[in-house]
Amino acid sequence: MTTYNYTALRNNSTTVSGKVDAADPAEARQKIKAMDLIPTSVVDIEAEKNKKNRNRINKSNVLSLREKIDFTSTLEILTSTGIPIIEALLFIEQNSDSKRVRKITHEFRRQIIGGSTLGETLEKYRNTFGRVYIGLVKAGEDSGELDKTLVRMLGLLKKQESTKGKVVGALIYPGVVICLAIVAVTVMLVFVFPAFAEMFNDMGKELPWLTKTCMNMGLFMRKYWFFCLASVVVGIILISQAMQSPVIRRVIDRAVLRIPMLSELLRYSNFSNFIAVLQVSYEAGIPIVDCLFLANLTMDNSVLKTTIMNVATKVQQGTHLSVALKSVNQIPAMLTFMIATGEQSGRLGDSLYHCVSFIDKKLDAVIDAFTKLIEPLLMIFIGIVVAFLGLSLYLPLFQAYQG
Repeated sequence: MTTYNYTALRNNSTTVSGKVDAADPAEARQKIKAMDLIPTSVVDIEAEKNKKNRNRINKSNVLSLREKIDFTSTLEILTSTGIPIIEALLFIEQNSDSKRVRKITHEFRRQIIGGSTLGETLEKYRNTFGRVYIGLVKAGEDSGELDKTLVRMLGLLKKQESTKGKVVGALIYPGVVICLAIVAVTVMLVFVFPAFAEMFNDMGKELPWLTKTCMNMGLFMRKYWFFCLASVVVGIILISQAMQSPVIRRVIDRAVLRIPMLSELLRYSNFSNFIAVLQVSYEAGIPIVDCLFLANLTMDNSVLKTTIMNVATKVQQGTHLSVALKSVNQIPAMLTFMIATGEQSGRLGDSLYHCVSFIDKKLDAVIDAFTKLIEPLLMIFIGIVVAFLGLSLYLPLFQAYQG
């Protein structure tokens, strides 16, 4: 017998709650109805407790991408040499440099000894490894090619790390420059302009509006610095919370895809991971529709994610993959052409492999063009900031000399 927590209505008005023992949820509902109650919620206490424990375990064992690469690499090397999975996990547990990897490997080994498969064990750590990793490992176990699947998974993780590094590397330079510009402007407003306030007042002339604006901003920030700092913190929190909203996130993602150069960078970085997962999962023997669903999990842009979901739906209804991809008008034409060629020749796996190479070269070209374009734009931005501060500070002096 299982104990269930229930919430129910008495006389369609009063909400009551309690516990009931039953063999399954259906029997539990019958017992609740026998008490002249209308059940609104029936929850297995033990299952709910296990779910909370799994969430707690997942949150405490979040692995970085580098840690997952190291774990997968070691496991692949050991299993490919014929070492049993239990002994391979024991070796990782005893020799890994990461405390989190050692802890999670210990749990893996304990559960596999208890009769679980590696895929079933990974399922309990979905937030740690992700559904793509779990799906590929299960496919490898079902086909008896776990070692080959681990090789594919390792290549996929390394590619994701490489793509992430390229995109972050392209964005970090303008980000640092903009942050330094903000710091420089803040220092000028808070410390430099107020230091000239007395001298400007002694001139006895009305200050230019540019100087007056900067002076007032500096004095305000200096007097109410705590309020300004709190406003920045609250603003960051509100923006991060707003980004969690699917509606706002979709609006932002759609707007980003309309910005020249940046849209190309984000589009090709998303499709780089998408095509790589599609190719690896297809080689692992997973049906093409499931491959699309797995590959779609790697997409960061919600608009592109919805696009691929539409593609998966069309393929599920019998449309060829190349035709479905072409119909959404988001996939580069070269990719759809290569995939169509692979479908016609019966060598879709080879075509997807060449698609991965093509998208990687295209991403490198886009990053190179983005970097070359952003440098002069940043120089113009810095020049405008310097000119703004310089004019604000020296316009009163120029007026005094002319007088």
